[in-house]
Amino acid sequence: MKNSMSKAAGAVLGLALAGVLGATGVAQAQARPSVQAPAGSAAVAGPSAVRAPASVIAEVEAATARQHAFAPNARVVCYSAHVQDIGWQAAVCDGQVAGTTGQGRRMEAVVIATRGVGGVCANAHLAEVGWQGWACAGEGAAVTVGTTGQSRRMEALGVQVGSGGVAAQAHIANYGWLNSAAGNPVYVGSTGQSLQMEAVRIWA
Repeated sequence: MKNSMSKAAGAVLGLALAGVLGATGVAQAQARPSVQAPAGSAAVAGPSAVRAPASVIAEVEAATARQHAFAPNARVVCYSAHVQDIGWQAAVCDGQVAGTTGQGRRMEAVVIATRGVGGVCANAHLAEVGWQGWACAGEGAAVTVGTTGQSRRMEALGVQVGSGGVAAQAHIANYGWLNSAAGNPVYVGSTGQSLQMEAVRIWA
Protein backbone atom coordinates (compact mmCIF):
# COMPACT_ATOMS: atom_id res chain seq x y z
CA MET A 1 0.00 0.00 0.00
CA LYS A 2 2.76 2.44 0.99
CA ASN A 3 4.69 1.53 -2.17
CA SER A 4 1.73 2.18 -4.45
CA MET A 5 0.99 5.48 -2.66
CA SER A 6 4.58 6.69 -2.99
CA LYS A 7 4.63 5.66 -6.66
CA ALA A 8 1.39 7.55 -7.25
CA ALA A 9 2.73 10.60 -5.43
CA GLY A 10 5.95 10.42 -7.47
CA ALA A 11 3.96 10.18 -10.69
CA VAL A 12 1.84 13.21 -9.75
CA LEU A 13 4.93 15.22 -8.81
CA GLY A 14 6.64 14.15 -12.05
CA LEU A 15 3.62 15.24 -14.10
CA ALA A 16 3.47 18.57 -12.27
CA LEU A 17 7.17 19.24 -12.92
CA ALA A 18 6.83 18.19 -16.55
CA GLY A 19 3.94 20.63 -16.89
CA VAL A 20 5.98 23.48 -15.40
CA LEU A 21 9.02 22.71 -17.52
CA GLY A 22 6.91 22.20 -20.62
CA ALA A 23 5.27 25.58 -20.11
CA THR A 24 8.69 27.23 -20.32
CA GLY A 25 9.80 25.18 -23.31
CA VAL A 26 12.27 23.09 -21.34
CA ALA A 27 10.61 19.69 -21.22
CA GLN A 28 12.60 16.44 -21.17
CA ALA A 29 15.96 17.77 -20.00
CA GLN A 30 18.69 15.18 -20.49
CA ALA A 31 21.99 14.38 -18.87
CA ARG A 32 24.81 16.66 -19.93
CA PRO A 33 27.35 15.35 -22.43
CA SER A 34 30.96 16.08 -21.60
CA VAL A 35 31.98 19.73 -21.54
CA GLN A 36 35.60 20.47 -20.75
CA ALA A 37 36.29 23.80 -19.08
CA PRO A 38 39.08 25.84 -20.65
CA ALA A 39 42.48 25.55 -19.02
CA GLY A 40 43.17 28.88 -17.32
CA SER A 41 41.63 32.16 -18.39
CA ALA A 42 43.91 33.04 -21.28
CA ALA A 43 42.34 33.63 -24.68
CA VAL A 44 42.56 30.76 -27.14
CA ALA A 45 43.94 31.43 -30.63
CA GLY A 46 41.23 31.80 -33.25
CA PRO A 47 38.62 34.25 -34.48
CA SER A 48 38.09 37.05 -32.01
CA ALA A 49 34.65 37.65 -30.56
CA VAL A 50 32.36 39.61 -32.82
CA ARG A 51 31.03 42.90 -31.54
CA ALA A 52 27.28 42.86 -31.82
CA PRO A 53 25.63 45.80 -33.61
CA ALA A 54 25.12 48.85 -31.39
CA SER A 55 21.34 48.38 -31.60
CA VAL A 56 21.59 44.83 -30.19
CA ILE A 57 23.92 45.89 -27.38
CA ALA A 58 21.62 48.80 -26.55
CA GLU A 59 18.57 46.51 -26.49
CA VAL A 60 20.19 43.99 -24.13
CA GLU A 61 21.51 46.71 -21.83
CA ALA A 62 18.10 48.46 -21.83
CA ALA A 63 16.39 45.17 -20.97
CA THR A 64 18.65 44.74 -17.91
CA ALA A 65 17.96 48.34 -16.86
CA ARG A 66 14.18 47.79 -17.11
CA GLN A 67 14.34 44.55 -15.10
CA HIS A 68 16.53 46.24 -12.48
CA ALA A 69 14.17 49.25 -12.24
CA PHE A 70 11.25 46.88 -11.74
CA ALA A 71 13.05 44.92 -8.99
CA PRO A 72 16.08 46.90 -7.72
CA ASN A 73 17.32 44.10 -5.43
CA ALA A 74 17.00 41.35 -8.04
CA ARG A 75 19.87 39.62 -9.80
CA VAL A 76 19.23 40.25 -13.50
CA VAL A 77 20.68 38.54 -16.58
CA CYS A 78 19.53 39.54 -20.09
CA TYR A 79 20.85 38.14 -23.36
CA SER A 80 20.37 37.86 -27.10
CA ALA A 81 21.43 35.04 -29.43
CA HIS A 82 22.68 35.23 -33.00
CA VAL A 83 21.09 32.30 -34.83
CA GLN A 84 21.75 30.70 -38.22
CA ASP A 85 19.54 32.18 -41.00
CA ILE A 86 17.86 34.52 -38.49
CA GLY A 87 20.55 36.82 -37.13
CA TRP A 88 20.23 38.62 -33.81
CA GLN A 89 17.07 37.87 -31.85
CA ALA A 90 15.23 40.16 -29.43
CA ALA A 91 16.64 40.34 -25.91
CA VAL A 92 15.25 37.97 -23.25
CA CYS A 93 15.94 37.84 -19.51
CA ASP A 94 16.21 35.62 -16.45
CA GLY A 95 15.80 32.09 -17.79
CA GLN A 96 13.82 32.81 -20.94
CA VAL A 97 14.85 30.92 -24.09
CA ALA A 98 17.25 32.55 -26.57
CA GLY A 99 17.88 30.66 -29.82
CA THR A 100 15.54 28.10 -31.38
CA THR A 101 14.45 24.52 -30.74
CA GLY A 102 13.15 21.98 -33.23
CA GLN A 103 14.56 23.86 -36.22
CA GLY A 104 18.13 22.54 -36.39
CA ARG A 105 19.57 26.09 -36.37
CA ARG A 106 22.95 26.68 -34.78
CA MET A 107 23.64 29.45 -32.29
CA GLU A 108 26.67 31.44 -33.45
CA ALA A 109 27.05 34.22 -30.87
CA VAL A 110 25.47 35.63 -27.73
CA VAL A 111 25.35 39.03 -26.01
CA ILE A 112 24.93 39.05 -22.21
CA ALA A 113 24.42 41.91 -19.74
CA THR A 114 23.73 41.81 -15.99
CA ARG A 115 22.62 43.90 -13.03
CA GLY A 116 23.02 43.13 -9.37
CA VAL A 117 25.77 40.52 -9.85
CA GLY A 118 28.89 42.69 -10.20
CA GLY A 119 29.36 42.30 -13.96
CA VAL A 120 29.71 39.30 -16.24
CA CYS A 121 32.35 37.34 -18.16
CA ALA A 122 31.59 34.87 -20.96
CA ASN A 123 33.54 32.37 -23.04
CA ALA A 124 32.34 30.46 -26.12
CA HIS A 125 33.53 27.10 -27.41
CA LEU A 126 33.39 27.26 -31.21
CA ALA A 127 33.68 24.72 -34.02
CA GLU A 128 37.29 24.45 -35.30
CA VAL A 129 38.42 27.04 -32.75
CA GLY A 130 37.82 25.64 -29.28
CA TRP A 131 37.47 27.98 -26.33
CA GLN A 132 37.59 31.53 -27.62
CA GLY A 133 38.79 33.20 -24.43
CA TRP A 134 37.02 35.13 -21.68
CA ALA A 135 35.47 38.52 -22.42
CA CYS A 136 34.09 40.65 -19.59
CA ALA A 137 31.80 43.63 -19.01
CA GLY A 138 30.93 45.64 -15.92
CA GLU A 139 27.57 46.09 -14.23
CA GLY A 140 24.88 46.96 -16.78
CA ALA A 141 27.21 46.65 -19.77
CA ALA A 142 27.03 43.92 -22.43
CA VAL A 143 29.66 41.38 -23.44
CA THR A 144 29.64 39.48 -26.75
CA VAL A 145 31.15 36.06 -27.52
CA GLY A 146 31.00 33.87 -30.62
CA THR A 147 31.21 34.84 -34.27
CA THR A 148 28.93 36.03 -37.05
CA GLY A 149 29.36 35.75 -40.80
CA GLN A 150 31.51 32.62 -40.51
CA SER A 151 28.81 29.90 -40.38
CA ARG A 152 30.52 28.68 -37.23
CA ARG A 153 28.54 26.83 -34.59
CA MET A 154 28.79 27.57 -30.90
CA GLU A 155 29.18 24.28 -29.03
CA ALA A 156 29.43 25.39 -25.40
CA LEU A 157 29.17 28.52 -23.30
CA GLY A 158 30.89 29.55 -20.08
CA VAL A 159 29.45 32.32 -17.90
CA GLN A 160 30.88 33.89 -14.73
CA VAL A 161 29.49 36.74 -12.60
CA GLY A 162 31.21 39.08 -10.18
CA SER A 163 29.36 37.91 -7.07
CA GLY A 164 27.19 34.98 -6.07
CA GLY A 165 26.40 32.30 -8.64
CA VAL A 166 24.87 31.92 -12.06
CA ALA A 167 22.93 29.11 -13.75
CA ALA A 168 22.37 28.12 -17.36
CA GLN A 169 20.88 25.42 -19.55
CA ALA A 170 21.74 24.53 -23.15
CA HIS A 171 19.73 22.94 -25.94
CA ILE A 172 22.06 21.03 -28.26
CA ALA A 173 21.71 18.97 -31.43
CA ASN A 174 20.81 15.28 -30.95
CA TYR A 175 20.07 15.76 -27.22
CA GLY A 176 17.63 18.63 -26.79
CA TRP A 177 17.63 20.38 -23.44
CA LEU A 178 20.43 19.25 -21.14
CA ASN A 179 20.18 19.43 -17.38
CA SER A 180 20.78 22.92 -16.03
CA ALA A 181 24.08 23.71 -14.34
CA ALA A 182 24.84 26.23 -11.59
CA GLY A 183 28.11 27.61 -10.25
CA ASN A 184 30.53 30.44 -10.84
CA PRO A 185 31.76 29.96 -13.49
CA VAL A 186 29.20 27.64 -15.10
CA TYR A 187 29.61 25.72 -18.39
CA VAL A 188 26.81 24.37 -20.58
CA GLY A 189 26.77 22.60 -23.94
CA SER A 190 29.33 20.04 -25.07
CA THR A 191 32.92 19.90 -26.32
CA GLY A 192 34.70 17.35 -28.49
CA GLN A 193 31.46 16.03 -29.98
CA SER A 194 30.81 18.47 -32.85
CA LEU A 195 27.31 19.22 -31.55
CA GLN A 196 25.83 22.66 -32.10
CA MET A 197 24.17 24.66 -29.37
CA GLU A 198 20.73 25.69 -30.57
CA ALA A 199 19.31 27.57 -27.57
CA VAL A 200 20.28 28.72 -24.10
CA ARG A 201 18.71 29.92 -20.84
CA ILE A 202 20.69 31.94 -18.26
CA TRP A 203 19.66 33.17 -14.82
CA ALA A 204 21.32 34.30 -11.58
